[in-house]
Amino acid sequence: MRGWTHFAKSTGLSMSQFSILMQLHHKGPCGMSEISERFDVTPAAASQLVDKLVQSGYLERDEDPSDRRAKLLKLSHNGAKLVEEGMNERHRWMDELAKNLSAEEQKKISEALDILTEAARKLEIVNPKS
Repeated sequence: MRGWTHFAKSTGLSMSQFSILMQLHHKGPCGMSEISERFDVTPAAASQLVDKLVQSGYLERDEDPSDRRAKLLKLSHNGAKLVEEGMNERHRWMDELAKNLSAEEQKKISEALDILTEAARKLEIVNPKS
């Protein structure tokens, strides 16, 4: 987590703002109400977080085709590039970390991650809005 926090801060974004970018990367475009719900913040707080991301050029607001009064948020080209840079930095950090582990430790971690991945998959099936 420290790696993500350091990367987010190096970009001038808060962890909440970087998390919004990651959510949009993984789950696709969404409305402000979804941001508010996903991050358990008030609509006003969600709006403040998003406004800085739009002003910084990381997000774009488009008209929602199903409701012309509403706006959809999506990653801009710069936002997608920033997310990719963050993921690359995270992978680099994980590779560096793995170099300090024995083959047996790496195997145990791999098995544990497989278990966690399967548990997350089952949870997503039971509760798909999470």
